[in-house]
Amino acid sequence: MLILRQLRKLNAAQRLQLGVDQSRRNLSDASLQYDKDPQPLFTDAETQRLLQSMTQLQLEKVFRKRTVADNSTETKFMTTAQLEKEFVLTIEKAKKLLQMPPVVQIKKDTERIISKDPALKDFDNSKYVFTDISFGLRPSDRKVVVRDVDGTLAYAPLETQKRMNQLYFPLDGRRSYTPRMFSDEQLLQRCLDDHKYEFILDRLTVQYEPYEAEFHNISAKVFTHLNESKQFDLLRSTRHFGPMAFFYAWHRCIDDLLYDMIRRDYPYNAVQLIALSYKIHNVPVEYGKTLSQLEALQPTPAERALEELLSRLKKPSEKGIEQEIQTAIGKTEQDFAADEISLKFIEQYIGSEHALKKVQLELAVQTLKEVNLEKLQLFKGLKKAHGVQAS
Repeated sequence: MLILRQLRKLNAAQRLQLGVDQSRRNLSDASLQYDKDPQPLFTDAETQRLLQSMTQLQLEKVFRKRTVADNSTETKFMTTAQLEKEFVLTIEKAKKLLQMPPVVQIKKDTERIISKDPALKDFDNSKYVFTDISFGLRPSDRKVVVRDVDGTLAYAPLETQKRMNQLYFPLDGRRSYTPRMFSDEQLLQRCLDDHKYEFILDRLTVQYEPYEAEFHNISAKVFTHLNESKQFDLLRSTRHFGPMAFFYAWHRCIDDLLYDMIRRDYPYNAVQLIALSYKIHNVPVEYGKTLSQLEALQPTPAERALEELLSRLKKPSEKGIEQEIQTAIGKTEQDFAADEISLKFIEQYIGSEHALKKVQLELAVQTLKEVNLEKLQLFKGLKKAHGVQAS
């Protein structure tokens, strides 16, 4: 018996190490570029719904004070009705702040000649750049053309087009030169080691367009380092969490993020991450029914945040016993039911060939099951003690 136990432990350790090695290989293979255009999948309505729900909406984090020039606050006196309307506007503002940067394919800079006029050859010793500065146009729609010294008239390269847009319609925070944090590898590595992931990605989103190779390369470095440090919560409730989850799902390395979600008691988000991975890689697993059941039991992040704000308007005397019990436990009956459905789906994923870190995930699921069982027993005991009937 002792030998069998030792063999089981050895096999478990080997399986765990195999999963770690496989995950590392996936994150270090090639250049971590998208092998095809990811935009259709990323902008798909179902994908966006999954990513937004995984991102969550924690108002304290969305509206936290930042190191900006103006961190002033404004105080108003409002009635309860006015305050409720303000709460709704706050949720809408938070949703806009969490708008995700698009994930698109790298744009190839191809030469597009409009005309060749040999009669204009050597008309000058420098090129001429013509820019449409009409008001109201998007930068991508603004026409920029270049007349070369040999008389060739062509659309400007992407770099020239970007520079002209910045010259006539400057974007706040964008530099005409490459910032040192992106040009100096040691400086960028120092920022990564200090876990300044959101700062790097915010600056990256301002400095580069999503279709530029620099945007893809640096964001891939950030997500890879983040997968190694396991500090996923630093990006939760930020606009970069969705692209990060999409990146891991695309490259088949969701297990570390999945483990973090289970450990933090976010099994619903874990199901959504698995469903996203199945969707991207066309895995023949029916996940729609599970998602529908969970959506019926769980509120959206916006609804949950609004409910939390409205609950603060109630006095302690206005809150019922059942609500106080739910607040003390941290879960409702619907939450326990949703967790049971979620954990079954997660266990099916762990038992499949798609899971890399099976042992680690199995332990996380088992721990969450035991914690949920204790909470559920306490929940039922408190309701029974206070004479609250089960709904």
